[in-house]
Amino acid sequence: MRTLTTTEDLAAFCEAAMAGSYVTLDTEFLRERTYYSKLCLIQAALPGDGEAVLIDPIEAGEALSLEPLYALFRDTSVVKVFHAARQDLEIFFHDAGVFPEPLFDTQVAAMVCGFGEQVGYETLVRKIARGTVDKTSRFTDWSRRPLSDAQKSYALADVTHLRVIYEYLAAELEKTGRTHWLAEELSVLTHPETYIVSPDEAWRRVKTRTNSGRFLAIVRELARFREVHAQERNIPRNRVFKDDAMLELASTKPKSVQDLGKSRLLLREARKGPVADGILAAIEAGLETDPADFPEPDMSRDAMQVNPALADLLRVLLKAKSETSSVAQKLIATSADLDMIAAGRRDVPALKGWRQEVFGADALRLCEGKVALAAQGSSVRVIEL
Repeated sequence: MRTLTTTEDLAAFCEAAMAGSYVTLDTEFLRERTYYSKLCLIQAALPGDGEAVLIDPIEAGEALSLEPLYALFRDTSVVKVFHAARQDLEIFFHDAGVFPEPLFDTQVAAMVCGFGEQVGYETLVRKIARGTVDKTSRFTDWSRRPLSDAQKSYALADVTHLRVIYEYLAAELEKTGRTHWLAEELSVLTHPETYIVSPDEAWRRVKTRTNSGRFLAIVRELARFREVHAQERNIPRNRVFKDDAMLELASTKPKSVQDLGKSRLLLREARKGPVADGILAAIEAGLETDPADFPEPDMSRDAMQVNPALADLLRVLLKAKSETSSVAQKLIATSADLDMIAAGRRDVPALKGWRQEVFGADALRLCEGKVALAAQGSSVRVIEL
C-alpha cells in the first residue's frame, strides 16, 4: 500500500493514469463539524491489476498540491470512475472549481442497469466483483493520523473492486444502448448550481406550515443570515441555530437579547454575541419587508387538480415499464411526477430524454385514452385502443 504525500509522486501517478482509459477514485472526508467537507484522504486505482494508491493531504500538509490530480480531471481521454459521486464532486468543486470529465458514477449506472434504487457499493462488490468489503473500519475518523494498515486496506477496497464493477456496467450500458441515459443523469452532477447554496434562497429548504407573507419574510432573513454566518465560519448551519428554533423566532419575533433568552429552542451560544445580533437584525429586516417583496411559496402543487384514478393507472404503468426495462422505478419517475402528469402538467422530467423512451410516451398515450392496461398473468401489458 503506497501513500502519496508529495506533489512529485502524485504527478507521476497521474501521468501513469493519463496513459490508461480510466481511473477509479474515492474520497474520505468529515463534515460533522464544518459547513464544507474536510478532505481527509483520496484513493485512486489504475485499470486491471494496476497500482492502487492513497493520496494523503493531511499527512502531507504543504508538501502536496492536488493540481496534478485536477489536471487528470481535466483530461477528457480518461474516464473518472466514482461510486455515489455527489459528495466527492462537491469537495473538488469547492476546492478548485473543477469537475472530473468524463465522469462515470457506478451507483447511477447500476440503477440504469436494473440493480435497484440507490444501490450500495457493498452490494455491487458482492454481485458483480464477487468479493466482500471488510466493514470494521467504516466508522473511522479519517482526520486522525496515523492510519492503521486495516484502515488503509479498507479505503483502498473502495477503488480496487470498483474497477471490475465499472468494466461490467460500462459493457452492459454499451450492449443495451443506454450509455446516453447515464450521460443525461450525470449532467446534473457536473453542474455548478448543484453545489452552490445561495443565502437568498436558503429559506426554501425550511419546512413551514404557514404561507403567511410576513412570517416567510422573517424566515427568509433568518435563513439568509444563518447561511452566510455558517459559510463564512465554515461551521454546520445547525450549529448556528436549527430549523425549529428559526420557526419559533419567526413566530415570537423577539426584539432584544432579553427576549432571545426566553426562547425554548435557541442554542445557548446563539443568545449572545454576533449570532444574537444577526438574529435580531434579521427579524427586524423581515418585519420591515414591504408586502410587495414577500417571499412567494411554490403553490403550484397545491393548486393541481390531480385525477386520482389516472394517477393510479400511471403507477401501474410505471411498475410495468420498470420491470420490462429493468430500470429502478424511482429513476424513471417519482410519485410527484406521476401526480403532475395526472393533473395535466407536461413540464415533467419523466416525459423528457431517455425517460420519454421508456415511460413518457406511453404515459401520455394513456392520459389521452389511446392505450389501456391489461393483466397478462403476473405482468401488465399496454393495449392499443
